[in-house]
Amino acid sequence: MTTMLAARAQQGAAGLHLDKIEIPELGPHDVLVKVASAGLAPGMMTLLAQGAFKHLPTTLGHEAAGTIAAIGDAVDSVAVGARVRVHPNLNCRECGFCRSDRDMMCPQQAMIGHAAFGEIPMPLYDRYHDGGLAEYVRVPHWLVDALPDTVSFDVGAKVHDLANAVRALKCAALPNAATLIVTAATGTMGTATIKLAAHFGVARLILVGRSAERLDAVRQLAGEVATDVVALDTLPDDWATTGGLTRALRALVPHGADAVLDFIPDGPASTQSLAALTTGGTLVHMGANRAPLALPYIAIMVNCWRVVGTRACTRTDAREVLDLLAAGALSIDDLITHRFPLAQADVAVAALQSRVEPIWMAVVTP
Repeated sequence: MTTMLAARAQQGAAGLHLDKIEIPELGPHDVLVKVASAGLAPGMMTLLAQGAFKHLPTTLGHEAAGTIAAIGDAVDSVAVGARVRVHPNLNCRECGFCRSDRDMMCPQQAMIGHAAFGEIPMPLYDRYHDGGLAEYVRVPHWLVDALPDTVSFDVGAKVHDLANAVRALKCAALPNAATLIVTAATGTMGTATIKLAAHFGVARLILVGRSAERLDAVRQLAGEVATDVVALDTLPDDWATTGGLTRALRALVPHGADAVLDFIPDGPASTQSLAALTTGGTLVHMGANRAPLALPYIAIMVNCWRVVGTRACTRTDAREVLDLLAAGALSIDDLITHRFPLAQADVAVAALQSRVEPIWMAVVTP
């Protein structure tokens, strides 16, 4: 067999196309992964519309797990048949960022099957821009991690999202027995954070989301961590302009929360959550919200608040997640609510974007 099915983005097209393309040829340092499961992220279509994909047509999908189908001549770190997950972050591995566990800040940083974030030449992205929404994906051998036998391919495909949540939790610099606000709590990143909260010593969660019904459904993910919810659809109609979310959060935590992990993609909820922090608290933003920060800087100064922006995760974060999964200390099978065949990748992306029904995490199986 020399061809495969792949879900591709085309120049000038808004959706995905299922195409028959050649299986990629391997260079000496490459491996070919037969994809068993590929994760989906709604943000990839937004980035596609914004022109962040530098090579079109291209196969989308930055999250993948499967088995090694072939290896290049110079590869001795992994064998054919090995179960692996693909780490999608492409970086130089040599700069100060890469050598200090900040590899997502590398000037070369881009993602397999996803976007490139810089304007400099990116030879790795040029070669490895095709992603995992396909029957096979070619990656450099140093970007595969062994997947424990006890961890399913579906879970392996979503390690990246869990690692992103780990990075956000680390950036929050939480004190012991912290009170943590999580916005967009019913989405992929929100649910991943809820699952990981206990591992970071969180004593109380306050979950913010649009729907009271959907927030009630995610309460169960918190386990023994005390949990409150604030649903935007239960706030006064003018909450967005009158600080209604801040008041609701302050009613639950009068002295303020220790941190906010903010995954809100738009609107005033980010700023209003920031205003619910305790003195010295931290807001970590990983939601790509384009709304302006609607607080005077003196409020940040007087309250000694920290506002931290972060994108993606490091390889260390991903390996910490794999260790938790391998040890049985973390289980996320219940987070994967939707599975789609590769032939319905366009349907899957549409469902993820519309959010008509609750989707915590979704995967595609070729």
